[in-house]
Amino acid sequence: MALARLARTGFRRSGGAINNRANEKDVFFEGVLAQKCSSPCVDNVLVSGNPSHLSSIRKANQMDFWSRGIRIFPQSHFPQAERIVEESDPVYESPRYPTLEATKPGEKPRVVVLGTGWAACRFLKGLNTKIYDVVCISPRNHMVFTPLLASTAVGTLEFRSVAEPVGRIQTALSKDPNSFFYLASCTGIDMDKHEVYCETAGDNELPQEPYRFKVAYDKLVIAAGAEPLTFGIKGVKEHAFFLREVYHAQEIRKKLLLNLMLAENPGITEEEKERLLHCVVIGGGPTGVEFSGELGDFIMRDVKDRYTHVKNYIRVTLIEANEILSSFDVGLRQYATKHLTKSGVRLVRGVVKEVHPRKLVLSDGSDVPYGLLVWSTGVGPSEFVKSLNVPKSPGGRIGIDEWLRVPSVEDVFAVGDCAGFVEQTGKPVLPALAQVAEREGKYLVELFNKIGKQNGGKALSAKDVPLGEPFVYNHFGSMATVGRYKALVDLRKSKDAKGVSLAGFLSWLIWRSAYLTRVVSWRNRFYVAVNWATTLVFGRDNSRIG
Repeated sequence: MALARLARTGFRRSGGAINNRANEKDVFFEGVLAQKCSSPCVDNVLVSGNPSHLSSIRKANQMDFWSRGIRIFPQSHFPQAERIVEESDPVYESPRYPTLEATKPGEKPRVVVLGTGWAACRFLKGLNTKIYDVVCISPRNHMVFTPLLASTAVGTLEFRSVAEPVGRIQTALSKDPNSFFYLASCTGIDMDKHEVYCETAGDNELPQEPYRFKVAYDKLVIAAGAEPLTFGIKGVKEHAFFLREVYHAQEIRKKLLLNLMLAENPGITEEEKERLLHCVVIGGGPTGVEFSGELGDFIMRDVKDRYTHVKNYIRVTLIEANEILSSFDVGLRQYATKHLTKSGVRLVRGVVKEVHPRKLVLSDGSDVPYGLLVWSTGVGPSEFVKSLNVPKSPGGRIGIDEWLRVPSVEDVFAVGDCAGFVEQTGKPVLPALAQVAEREGKYLVELFNKIGKQNGGKALSAKDVPLGEPFVYNHFGSMATVGRYKALVDLRKSKDAKGVSLAGFLSWLIWRSAYLTRVVSWRNRFYVAVNWATTLVFGRDNSRIG
């Protein structure tokens, strides 16, 4: 209250104009923005629902926010604001962030997309930017072509071959005056006020650390993805490598090459060489099997020629609690088992109990020393998804209905690995696959373009717009490479259905052809084709940079 009285006193001292927006407690200034201003900053950020009360207020450094349409509460004073302050003192108890304001009448509706994965990028690619402005918020500025990620970890492909800048996927993010990409993570959503709260990603040189802001939306698409499942096993996050991002593959590649070179140093014991060069992969799904196959191929073709002093020490172990590739046909699973074994990959059935810096312990008490540990046991809801106060599907994902809407809230949709059908729909939760996410993104963007053409793009304006047919997923089949020019192709519609199943060299050609055509841009298709050709002729690159 004391702060409010000080504000009222200040407001009486000068004149101006203010726009009081309905449905919002915050006050935004529509006139010329004071470029130099002080702003309160908060330490606690909204997780879901309304902003939390201030735990402490500190004065921020003077900053210039006259960029990219972002405005902040200035220190200028307006007598008209006295009435608003008197009616709503809680304004001074809520966070004040630099803000991308809500769209005004006559402006295009704004779609905010959280994420740059398969679902988000397929949505962005097809969005009609003549109807919508679009804002994409993600801690990475590119899409990762995950089916080929394992190949980059051993040098079959270069990293840029599997990364597509989001600005190339949707050029409006780079060119349109009211469309933006923000390198940030979403920390919370106020679904009543149609706002998302964000925090910049990574280390930065901005005046505040962390730097926080909020973005108003007309329609929100949550495509925030998922996180690797660790099942709460001690030591996994500290000592294991995951394989879901480009930087994961970079770290694996550097660690693998480092261990190969360290093992050649004089004085290294036989036992230590065996540990350093023992590559352990946890998880027998497609990612784990493909990476094991790539590692086996790397050892057979490249290590034996370039690291002859330690070639007899390097080995690969794949640990799976059940059967590898459990969603594939039985015959294909048996083929994969035989081929991996022939390639030098040791298959172990077991459950990891805990992970230590140089060894892991299985549930039967046995120790497995390792030099490189790659964890690939599936994905689950992220902490951000868990924090949202919305209906959840079985397994903890964001609940969605047949039209990919989040029930009980307006103008919020969810797609990809972070979303699953609620039980009321009677539909099963779809697997966390790239083709599922891509299909959902394609369906949703067609729905958005349809809604936009019927003037339903603005907030709270699509209630009476017919949505058409609900989303239906049809499985096109599964593919996985097992190394040494061999792959599996399973074209069954489901695990229990009948269909065509292939294995061998022909399947490998189908696998490569299919993924080459699915790479997003012609630029990256060229990169992939050239990398495959150079690897075939000259072998994999074993330079350790960084």
